[in-house]
Amino acid sequence: MTQVRVDNAVTPAPGPDRKSVVDRMFDLRARGTTVGREVRGGLTTFVAMAYIVLLNPLILGASADITGAKLSAAQVTTATALAAAVMTVLMGLVGNAPLALAAGLGINGIVAFQMAPAMTWAQAFGLVVLEGVCIVLMAVSGVRERIMNAIPGPLKTAITVGIGLYIALVGLVSAGFVTRTPDSADSTVPVRLGVDGHLDGWPIAVFCFGLLLMTVLMSRKVPGAVLISIAVATALSVLLHDGFGVGNWGLTTPTLPSTVVAAPDFGLLGHVDLFGGFASAGALTATTFLFTLVLSGFFDAMGTITSVSAEAGLAKDGRVPRMGRILLVDGAGAIAGGVSGSSPNTVFLESAAGVGEGARSGLASVVTGLLFAATLVFTPIAGIVPAQAAAPALVVIGGMMVAQCRNIPWHDSDYTIPVFLTVALIPFTYSITNGVGAGLIAYVLVKTCRGKWREAGWILTVLALVFTVYFGINVVKAIF
Repeated sequence: MTQVRVDNAVTPAPGPDRKSVVDRMFDLRARGTTVGREVRGGLTTFVAMAYIVLLNPLILGASADITGAKLSAAQVTTATALAAAVMTVLMGLVGNAPLALAAGLGINGIVAFQMAPAMTWAQAFGLVVLEGVCIVLMAVSGVRERIMNAIPGPLKTAITVGIGLYIALVGLVSAGFVTRTPDSADSTVPVRLGVDGHLDGWPIAVFCFGLLLMTVLMSRKVPGAVLISIAVATALSVLLHDGFGVGNWGLTTPTLPSTVVAAPDFGLLGHVDLFGGFASAGALTATTFLFTLVLSGFFDAMGTITSVSAEAGLAKDGRVPRMGRILLVDGAGAIAGGVSGSSPNTVFLESAAGVGEGARSGLASVVTGLLFAATLVFTPIAGIVPAQAAAPALVVIGGMMVAQCRNIPWHDSDYTIPVFLTVALIPFTYSITNGVGAGLIAYVLVKTCRGKWREAGWILTVLALVFTVYFGINVVKAIF
């Protein structure tokens, strides 16, 4: 080996800067991250979204198909964990992005309460597979990426801000800090603080404590602030429930399980009928279901991918590296959701919690996916963390995403109303798709009325027409 003499001492000459296999695979150094940060980020994302393993069976199990058959909770739980594990690991390895996938909330409601009553479960999952095939074809052909690149920067930023408000609202609602006002003649507001306009109960106190602790730790730049806060709030929740009998925790009860292992049930795997739904529900109805699934899956994922990637600092000139691969995996997630019987899988907003903890690469997704795989046999452990302990992460990260407002050109009249509609309708309608659609329609309309229709471009013009049909789908169905 070559040697260099310095002050009568012999030292090795500097060798090449070698990267570890993990660093080369996930490009950690170039993204300014470490293995430790990625593991923390992946664990935080899992903790923030582990509720889906318990919630998805409740949603899908609450409805019966056209024959009156209901899904087994054990089978849906296994399907949910399996699909999330496989697709999240694939996102990490193929897309190298800190994005986790699981059964999409909202979309699973469409499958359960709109599609299943009109066809069998196998036929409903068949339409889900067809949705995924459509999205994959758009990703492979480059159409999906062209659409994402055609959306102007201010509207992309508006999507990020709207999603920030959305996930903050999801966190506040899931914790019980904000609740829906019961429908009645004297109701003057749609939501309210607590149950009756006031905060009450230990579960809310745990949420407030976790939120304050997370805020303080993050302001002091403590490594692992999000994860530490969730862990401390969970421990406090278990103490209150098991030690003092405190109840009213909602979906997840924070109690130490009597067993840590539960056998998975793969009964729904491959239970698919691709085209039977067109015969059972009718061609027009089934096509409408498919159209709704594709549009929701397409734009929900687009908004989440764009906003979370921007928050992670991965977007360059408004474009995300490996976007083609990311979109391909996301489309494959819908196929996996149909084949497994868990409903369409898509990128989860809770991925932002891991990004807030430092996740910048696909290694975090691999960690999250492996933890989902573990829940196939360790489901009882995944059910310990209550919403009141995990929700503060959504509120804090949502606030960080809203800070992107500073990059919106509010003074430009071409964007003012389109941006506002995008930001407002995402949280107000609990739908990313609705916000994106309203913003695009308004943008194209403004440009056209000002004689600048060429600036909108044909892609956005076609999308505006598609969303017009989407919003008026009931009128279209009535006509035809």
